[in-house]
Amino acid sequence: MTQAPAHSREVRRQHDREIVALAVPAFGALVAEPLFVIADSAIVGHLGTAQLAGLGVASALLTTAVSVFVFLAYATTAAVARRVGAGDLKAAIRQGMDGVWLALLLGVAVIAVVLPTAPGLVDLFGASETAAPYGTTYLRISSLGIPAMLVVLAATGVLRGLQDTKTPLYVAVGGFVSNAVLNVVLVYGADLGIAGSAWGTVIAQWGMALVYLVVVVRGARKHHASLRPNVAGIRASAQAGAPLLVRTLSLRAILMIATAVAARLGDADMAAHQIILSLWSLLAFALDAIAIAGQAIIGRYLGAGDAEGAKVVCRRMVQWGVAVGVVLGVLVVLARPVFLPLFTSDSAVTDTALPALVIVALSQPISGIVFVLDGVLMGAGDGPYLAWAMLITLAVFAPAALLVPAVGGGLTTLWITMTLMMTVRMLTLWLRARSGRWIVTGATR
Repeated sequence: MTQAPAHSREVRRQHDREIVALAVPAFGALVAEPLFVIADSAIVGHLGTAQLAGLGVASALLTTAVSVFVFLAYATTAAVARRVGAGDLKAAIRQGMDGVWLALLLGVAVIAVVLPTAPGLVDLFGASETAAPYGTTYLRISSLGIPAMLVVLAATGVLRGLQDTKTPLYVAVGGFVSNAVLNVVLVYGADLGIAGSAWGTVIAQWGMALVYLVVVVRGARKHHASLRPNVAGIRASAQAGAPLLVRTLSLRAILMIATAVAARLGDADMAAHQIILSLWSLLAFALDAIAIAGQAIIGRYLGAGDAEGAKVVCRRMVQWGVAVGVVLGVLVVLARPVFLPLFTSDSAVTDTALPALVIVALSQPISGIVFVLDGVLMGAGDGPYLAWAMLITLAVFAPAALLVPAVGGGLTTLWITMTLMMTVRMLTLWLRARSGRWIVTGATR
């Protein structure tokens, strides 16, 4: 039996070490982020049902507003990693500062929109008369933390580009603990109610942003990089992020369509869909961690002019994506009897969710490939292609999903269309990766 050369095995081990070193802390940071909402919900929930309902509406609006700008992290990671690969740390930090300044400008713009329109936005999301005032209060106060949240995204991208995913993990954990403590103190100790929860979250978010800024500013001073806003650099950051914004909006549209279709299928289907979507999102964190490692590593290789190295590490990360996807799929199947009772005791919901969960389990290797190649192309700065690929995916998914109720399909059929969506994404990304057109070396794309 022919064995792989020792050199090839050592290269694979080196890549594996790099992937694990970046992906594991990234996964921890990704999981820590949703804990903000969970902590707020647990604390506010004891104030009353109306307060919790108001928080639910406001949190959904805030999450949507921030997730739209996730390109601040993705585009910054790729740009900074290229500069790192080229050996120009001063330019890498300068590139990162442009992303931070863009985040601050966008954050101020979002505040200007949200503050006067908060009551209308809460009503648009269907809040009841009793819940709407609480939702409006929480949304208005929490909007003051949006610039901080966007700075956190951009600064996280800077550190990822610098091949550092441990600092974001420490900051995320510290932010979660601070948020929980501040919420308890302000909601119950200061008797501020839901407003106290909002203020606690805002303070924690600005605390996280300040920690990131201290780290980035220290790096800038160490490498003599300018901290002043650069109009050309900010414009370049916005242009690099625009295609990724289209990609993100298209993905959000797909998830919204899926939820709207599930709602038409009936209460049991909608409840089961919410449970499955929560699990699907959790699984996505594990796969997204590998994608984040891909962004940082691929950007560095291309910046260093190592096209062959980028190809090799891309193949290795795809293997990681498939392997992790298989493991996650097996875990989903094995955990079904334990997982579902955590959310519901309704046998109708359980019976509806069980076959759909099998589809989710079977699709995880496909998801693994999708997330990894998505990260690879982001790391390569191939945003325009990612935008077009996601628009094509949306065009295929939307009519297929909307036909589910018309043909008498149920939740399992809907999740088969979700798997179709992921398969289309996989094909579009695989074709691009195979073509090699994403490989553009140099400090800038």
